[in-house]
Amino acid sequence: MTTDLNTLLTALYVSIDDWLGHQPRLGRKPQLTDAELLTLAVAQVLLGIHSEARWLRYVPKHLPGAFPYLPGQSGYNKRLHKALPLLKRAIRVLASDTDLWSDPVWVADSTPIECGRSRPTTQRSDLAGWAGYGYCRSHSRYFWGLRLHLICTPAGLPITWALATPNIDERQVLMAICEHDPHLLADRPGLLIVADKGYISAELDTFLTERGVRLLRPSYRNRTPRPGEELLKPIRQLIESVNDTLKGQLDLELHGGRTVTGVGARIAQRILALTAAIWHNRATGQPITRSLIAYDH
Repeated sequence: MTTDLNTLLTALYVSIDDWLGHQPRLGRKPQLTDAELLTLAVAQVLLGIHSEARWLRYVPKHLPGAFPYLPGQSGYNKRLHKALPLLKRAIRVLASDTDLWSDPVWVADSTPIECGRSRPTTQRSDLAGWAGYGYCRSHSRYFWGLRLHLICTPAGLPITWALATPNIDERQVLMAICEHDPHLLADRPGLLIVADKGYISAELDTFLTERGVRLLRPSYRNRTPRPGEELLKPIRQLIESVNDTLKGQLDLELHGGRTVTGVGARIAQRILALTAAIWHNRATGQPITRSLIAYDH
């Protein structure tokens, strides 16, 4: 196998098609299958084309024969929105198909997802009530939108994720994620989660300890350093680089979503693209697991 976009898309389509199988469904069989839809969505993100209309004009010319049928922009948009549960399941299926899935170390962090800037947008948007104002410490600025809470391995493989209002405590979101997928912790005895100071909490420590999980994060300056803190800095930089990949190469902040389902689908689309690239890189034995250079042109 080689590391080019066509090979990745072919392997991805075959894997998803095998996973989905031939499930019975009501009504007419769609001309664009679910496996083709997910493959098309991943290709769009990897090639960095934000406009769905422009993307559907781009495909016949630059990927001839790859997709026998393409819907119109409206149809593609509706299919992608309805496919949000499918996108989430596909991320999990691809991630669990790599040797990185059983990694006993996780890295947790959150990053801002801006959804609007003008005052009228915050008042009239369909996201109002879910999106809200938050503060980004790394950029020293306020934003209106959501936060992506991502848990991944040190190699960058997404394990699980959630979108939440930015003023919800990160520690509460982490506990909610763990409660939503309890088998993720149960299947990994001795799991270590690395996080930053935002996750300092006696309640969180107790919650994770009861589930056999150890949380490693920096202590406040006036507290005695915890064992292993000297190893935190290089590990913490790993999740920052994962966020940078999502934002710098997969245009996470340029999602363009205007509804709850729309934002969710577009974020899932980008996480699926990252997962697919890591999955393919591991399968082909590439030295850099999270490299997207071979797939972005």
